[in-house]
Amino acid sequence: MSLIAKLFGGGKSGKAPTPQDAIQRLRETEEMLAKKQDFLEKKIEVELVTAKKNGTKNKRAALQALKRKKRYQQQLAQIDGTLSTIEFQREALENSNTNTEVLKTMSYAAKAMQAAHQNMDINQVDDLMADITEQQEVAQEISDVISRPIGFGEDYDEDELMAELEELEQEELDNNLLEITDNVPLPSVPSVALPAKKKVEEEEDDMADLEAWAAN
Repeated sequence: MSLIAKLFGGGKSGKAPTPQDAIQRLRETEEMLAKKQDFLEKKIEVELVTAKKNGTKNKRAALQALKRKKRYQQQLAQIDGTLSTIEFQREALENSNTNTEVLKTMSYAAKAMQAAHQNMDINQVDDLMADITEQQEVAQEISDVISRPIGFGEDYDEDELMAELEELEQEELDNNLLEITDNVPLPSVPSVALPAKKKVEEEEDDMADLEAWAAN
């Protein structure tokens, strides 16, 4: 059995793995290859140090170290390619799994919507909306009738009302003028008594006698 078949539990008679199982296996393989990468990188560093150390003393040992370094580098490059392939496959499986879950949810919602609408008919909905509209119109008419003032529907002559208003205004103006006139104070009566008329005449006679005497 091949390595891939072993990793994924291959076999014609076996049950197909779920996307979740396959994703988990791919992640485990990625972790294993990442550890192998670290191991090879450390080996490459060791062989490079060995080659530098024996470069002038033991050329054969230095060459052997460089050859091993090349092999490790080739293995590291192969692992890099394998990791890229596995990463691509894992992302594709994750996207496929996400899409599957989304489709399941949408199918579930569609069935719920279908169950909610199974007792509904478009004609019934139209009739219901027509009834609602009609009842709203009736309610509006009732509100209009209730809010209409009672006893204010008679017609009046606007000219007569204006004439009556002018009379009331003139009457109010006259009353105001009378109040102003009543409130104006009259001049006060002198407190000193005026001389009697007879006394004035006597004084005039005395003055005449005096003037006659002076003339003689």
